[in-house]
Amino acid sequence: PLPRRLWGWPNMKAVVTAGVFITILWNLRYFLNPSEVSGEASKQTEPLVVLVWKWPSKQVPNISGDVCHELYGIAGCWVTTERQLLGQANVVVFPHARLQPGRDRLPKERPPGQNWVWVSLESPSNTKALAGWNQTFNWVMTYRQDSDIFIPYGKLVPNLSGTVNIPTKTNLVSWVISNYHRTQKRAEVYKNLSRYLHVNIYGKANKKPLCKDCLLPTTSKSKFYLAFENSIHQDYITEKLWRNSLMAGTVPVVLGPPRANYEQFIPADSFIHVDDFGSLAELATFLKTMNSSRYQQFFAWQKRYSVKLYADWRERICTICTAYPSLPRGHVYPDLESWFNS
Repeated sequence: PLPRRLWGWPNMKAVVTAGVFITILWNLRYFLNPSEVSGEASKQTEPLVVLVWKWPSKQVPNISGDVCHELYGIAGCWVTTERQLLGQANVVVFPHARLQPGRDRLPKERPPGQNWVWVSLESPSNTKALAGWNQTFNWVMTYRQDSDIFIPYGKLVPNLSGTVNIPTKTNLVSWVISNYHRTQKRAEVYKNLSRYLHVNIYGKANKKPLCKDCLLPTTSKSKFYLAFENSIHQDYITEKLWRNSLMAGTVPVVLGPPRANYEQFIPADSFIHVDDFGSLAELATFLKTMNSSRYQQFFAWQKRYSVKLYADWRERICTICTAYPSLPRGHVYPDLESWFNS
């Protein structure tokens, strides 16, 4: 301790007081501005900022707060649509369906280290005006397995319940179709198949639209469901398989990429492929004459798995944060159209 008489000196009091004040400020620095203390530490503790330039769907859901952690258990991920945060964003997401042709709708500049992501769930056949986006995007986020960020329409997840649930069946085949075009392969296949068996058709194309909560109860009443994709492309396997068929508890009859591609996603004995038969007459006979024992074999997958459907864009966007550490840096797609059409 300082001798008592020294406390009488004004300048000594000032020195001690100033020293205490400086020490307090130094310690507060760790709490008020940790980023200045350690750059490395801040990189680990600050959330990854993902700016969605325009939300993929017309209706923007609630993304306030720590939505990725609260809904999906993904920590350190901040999703926003506030464009004024462009300078702070680590990643900027551009859904193709919401992009306007030309670069004038995109930010004029991108901060160093910021990565831009092109997002699409549509197939190449239904994706236009790609040539204008060459040399623009660092990463792609699509249904294709070779995307930088893979976002399937659904997947099978382990479920060791060991039970099988087959809903009561009242008809043979059903199909839900909203956009029917005669030039599509699925329209041709349906037309020829319907010569040999009756298909119950629902959806806007047949003026029998189904409400959101009516779809699964309706398709579940059929033994088979026509999971026909609107175009044929590698990995393009949509909700027609995952939701309308598997989740509903009916056997999918698929028209899409080759059988081997489907088997990368679901067991070989869980579906019927149109290409398995020499003719549609053979397919129709197979469906109409199937006995109960054989039919039940198509549901063996339920003992080990259940369907996880990806239907919320918030979950898809949040997966960017999960993939971020392993994504390539300094890469730009020189020819996006060529990549997507390959």
